[in-house]
Amino acid sequence: MKALRALRTLSSKPRKTPLNPTFFHRFYAAQPQEDDSSHTPSLSDSENGSDSVFDSTHYDIPTISSDSKPKIPQKPTWNTKYRSKADELIAQKKKPDDLIFKNSSLAKKLLEAAVCLPSDDEDEEDEEEVVKEEDQKALSVGIIGAPNAGKSALTNYMVGTKVAAVSRKTNTTTHEVLGVMTKGDTQICFFDTPGITLSNRGCPYKDFKVRVESAWSSVNLYDVLIVIFDVHRHLTRPDARVIGLIKRMGAEAHPIQKRVLCMNKIDLVEKKKDLLTVAEQFKDLPGFERHFMISGLKGSGVKDLNQYLMDQAVKRSWEEDPFVMTEEVMKNISLEVVRERLLDHVHQEIPYGIEHRLMDWKELRDGSLRIEQHLITPKLSQRKILVGKKGCKIGRIGMEANEELRSIFKRDVHLILQVRLK
Repeated sequence: MKALRALRTLSSKPRKTPLNPTFFHRFYAAQPQEDDSSHTPSLSDSENGSDSVFDSTHYDIPTISSDSKPKIPQKPTWNTKYRSKADELIAQKKKPDDLIFKNSSLAKKLLEAAVCLPSDDEDEEDEEEVVKEEDQKALSVGIIGAPNAGKSALTNYMVGTKVAAVSRKTNTTTHEVLGVMTKGDTQICFFDTPGITLSNRGCPYKDFKVRVESAWSSVNLYDVLIVIFDVHRHLTRPDARVIGLIKRMGAEAHPIQKRVLCMNKIDLVEKKKDLLTVAEQFKDLPGFERHFMISGLKGSGVKDLNQYLMDQAVKRSWEEDPFVMTEEVMKNISLEVVRERLLDHVHQEIPYGIEHRLMDWKELRDGSLRIEQHLITPKLSQRKILVGKKGCKIGRIGMEANEELRSIFKRDVHLILQVRLK
């Protein structure tokens, strides 16, 4: 009987559920798992999950029109110039005894002073803004040079806004970028080209094939050609290929095109006497009409270069609208800004293998822009690096790019970046 009771007691204890070996395999195994047929994939589980998408609407970004600062009591918008003019006009007449008439007279004179016709000087300034087509001057300027010579920085400084991506990495510019500067009756179109070099044999070095071939084919299409090189690097680590490029472009004068040589990044040279040594090295090249020492990033010496280009302009109708930024230019700027942030935060060969596409561009009813771009990577490992932990890297790229686009376009921008596999 005792043995029977002990057997019943043992049989009445609850059995422990055996652990699923798949559970341990999923949490502790290093190899990838096969998809479970019973599991329905969600957005976060798929390869293009929510972590790989940046949407600026998910963040609390103040709008351009909203005032983040506390409201300050408005001061009376009274122009002392108009007030003094009104006092002079009223002082010429006798002051009426009736207070009501006095106030109405004062208001009338103030209104006349505020809406009075502008002076002759103001008329001349307004006429200068509108340039007749027969008085317009134009010039096309191409900027070529070795990779990382500062071509994009010079283009941005000349135009006055960011139109080309600028990075410390080489081969930042992947295609020809257009920047337009309009001053007075002259419009200058700057064409920023990808970096080109020569091989040891003196032939064009086709390191990036199509983009470099395109840069070489367009050399003779510009009115003025700027050959730019990094003078600081030339003094510290001279490159025979860059020297060969300068000598080839300045070997003989072009029959139609004018060429100038620009020694860039002079702000990095400590001993300014070394600049004269470099100038002596290339002074005997007949192909270059002028030599300039500039800093495209800080603007040193750019004023002289700008004046030279203004003097070379020829009478020709403008090709671009000086007052309105076209949609095509805005699209290119949005791509360049995102690419610049991509190069800042992603290193090695990864940013060069990413396919960058503009998928959607809409102008909403409130005047804001909705921009959607896709970053397509060839490998899953590269996608993980670009996305970052819980989407931190793509989020940082998107936030910085969104803020810069807002400052360039002067309006609210809703930027969407998605990282996906090819």
